[in-house]
Amino acid sequence: MDSVNKTLYIPLYGKAYVSKKGVFLNDKKAEEIWEKERFPIKGKSKSRWLAYYMGVRSAVFDRWLEQQLTKTADAAVIHIGCGMDSRVQRVRTKSHAWYDIDFPDVIRERGRYYQESADYRMIAGDARNCEWLDSIPRQQAAIVVMEGVSMYLTTAELQALFRALDEHFGRIALLIDCYTVRAAEISKYKNPINEVGVTKVYGIDKPELLQSKGLVYTQEHSMTPEDLTAQLHGAERLIFRTLYAGSFAKKMYRLFEYRKDSIPE
Repeated sequence: MDSVNKTLYIPLYGKAYVSKKGVFLNDKKAEEIWEKERFPIKGKSKSRWLAYYMGVRSAVFDRWLEQQLTKTADAAVIHIGCGMDSRVQRVRTKSHAWYDIDFPDVIRERGRYYQESADYRMIAGDARNCEWLDSIPRQQAAIVVMEGVSMYLTTAELQALFRALDEHFGRIALLIDCYTVRAAEISKYKNPINEVGVTKVYGIDKPELLQSKGLVYTQEHSMTPEDLTAQLHGAERLIFRTLYAGSFAKKMYRLFEYRKDSIPE
């Protein structure tokens, strides 16, 4: 795998860690894969605080997705940059088609642990080249999650992706986490992903920049809701909230929702 692909092991470790601790996520698949793979991450990548953050972030995405699934029975789930994530097992319902999208190397690795079915497919594709959309029926409703992906794409590449999604699907609800421009600049000097060889990332400050004709920005969500961070106790809760839920953190990392047409609010 190249450097960007290797970053998938950082959230995998985090999810396995919090699952074992019994906070934020119940993710036995992450525990299983991590136990077998044991990719040699080190330094900040193995920080318990980062692991907690990976767990909280995934729990926020899961909760949002669960809400969308109850509102839109005919929607397909599109998970762009799925990595080794087990969201399809944590959140899956039998009434929604689900498509996990990632680079060919990642999908091959993923195939060792996940099985496709009539309503679940793993598609090799690059978010910067939307040919993979041809494998998914057009004009239906789509619920799109992009967790830990946007920082590897330029604003122009994200805009092209949003336009392609807008043209392909009749209705869309989309959730995406983004670095700010400041965070992207700082990341070249101090970021756990540097430890697997990634030194260039991107950020946006204005969510409206990603809007296309029909797919528009609607609201910002909290990355660290209080009811989730409250699962930590004592000094751990205090330190985590200082590191990841304070005013400085909110200036570095943001969570945006976009919608097209009539998927219910």
